[in-house]
Amino acid sequence: MPSLIRFLAILGVLAVVAWGAMLALVTFVEPQQREMTQSVPAQKLTGK
Repeated sequence: MPSLIRFLAILGVLAVVAWGAMLALVTFVEPQQREMTQSVPAQKLTGK
């Protein structure tokens, strides 16, 4: 039983660390918006 409790405690700590890392990313990282262009081959436009 103690090994099960230790295992669950380690999983809980890892979950809290992962949650904290995601929260830090959401709070401190601001994505940059930029224009995106993509060329389309002429064959796709004509349907041949």
